[in-house]
Amino acid sequence: MTSKQVVFRADASLDMGTGHVMRCLTLANALREKGYECHFICREHKGNLIDFILGQGFHAHPLVCSPTTASNGWEHEGEELAHAAWLGASQRDDAGACQKVLEKIKPQWLVVDHYALDCQWEQALKPYYERLMVIDDLADRSHQCELLLDQNLGRMEKDYNGLVSEKCNRLIGPNYALLRPEFVELRERSLERRHNSKISRILITLGGVDLNNVTAQVLEALGHSQLPLETELDIVMGASAPSLLAVRRQAKELPFKATVSVNVRDMAERMCLADLCIGAAGSTSWERCCLGLPAIQFVLADNQKMVNQSLIEKGAAIALDTRNVQASDDKVLEDVLTQIWSNISRMINSSAAIVDGLGSKRVVDHLMSMK
Repeated sequence: MTSKQVVFRADASLDMGTGHVMRCLTLANALREKGYECHFICREHKGNLIDFILGQGFHAHPLVCSPTTASNGWEHEGEELAHAAWLGASQRDDAGACQKVLEKIKPQWLVVDHYALDCQWEQALKPYYERLMVIDDLADRSHQCELLLDQNLGRMEKDYNGLVSEKCNRLIGPNYALLRPEFVELRERSLERRHNSKISRILITLGGVDLNNVTAQVLEALGHSQLPLETELDIVMGASAPSLLAVRRQAKELPFKATVSVNVRDMAERMCLADLCIGAAGSTSWERCCLGLPAIQFVLADNQKMVNQSLIEKGAAIALDTRNVQASDDKVLEDVLTQIWSNISRMINSSAAIVDGLGSKRVVDHLMSMK
């Protein structure tokens, strides 16, 4: 089989968000620096990132969406996966479509980041790749992989006992968080500027899709708060966010300066300049931690619950329930802002101790060392 070829199987959609594809792109960029040629197989869900992937200079192989069925497509199917509906096809049909791509590329590595795929899909495609890497957050299904990455704080290696082979190389915890190089490059500067930090610039980033428009709830609450009028809000959204236009209109009506940016390429710089982030407890948590950025965070998906609780226990973030962020309940947000201000030094130090920004390098080193 041809070396230096890596194929990623990951999707983005309005339901699953953009995080799976974005962290795969981070790994793909790191592998490209080492001479690998990277391909992405993605289904054409509404809210997909296929054009974005192409814009990053990678190969993309689109798969057409088809109605999902109750079965994964195999006779001995076992239990249906919790996120099976996210695939847009049965596992069997998806494997058949991917086989056509893999037969042509003959990759050294197949990297899978998808909650709707498990060992049956992996086994069906075994003849068409040399090694398999799985990126996961759930530890809820079996895999036949040589390398497993779960970058979540609170996850234990034993959580995958019985789900992967004893020979599988398991990379567990935020020490392996997939961050782009600009985060580690800005880490020292970001931590240094926080010594005399005050909350004058707030970054608001609630995912590339924000399907439930939590951004609007946050902006309304901030608009009714007692924040100083000189406070600046930096609002970042994805181009596929259904509420983008409404948020832009809302931002213009706020009493302080508020800008809305889409599909930004400078998130590390924005986090470095921010004094506080209001965000989701997803993969951007590790970016915030690397730069020592205190956070008010929301759980916007079930897979964020463990990360949310672990960051709270470490003192790196404070959590809010979206139900409490209402204009009629200003005191909740005021109390949280006061709590952050009184503990800001501890939050900065606690978050910075969780992630050093070198996770992508560690993952690539492990991958390249496996012969």
